[in-house]
Amino acid sequence: MGIIAWVILGALSGWIASIIMDKNASMGAIANIITGIVGAFIGGIVFNFIGAQKVTGLNLHSILVSVVGACILLWILGVINKK
Repeated sequence: MGIIAWVILGALSGWIASIIMDKNASMGAIANIITGIVGAFIGGIVFNFIGAQKVTGLNLHSILVSVVGACILLWILGVINKK
């Protein structure tokens, strides 16, 4: 995937994850993009660990993996910030 596809995937999945995790009001566009991109890496590791198929390209499966990873990231950051 090219850099533009990563930014689009990051923005979309970061935004969806922030809505799911009820963090949408405190996150801006750049935070959503970064959360989505890092979430894609985390989601890729998690889905690879459980034996799911590899994710390639910009499709529904890659968005799902990225959203799951972004939700995990936001949950971890929430736990860290509460301490």
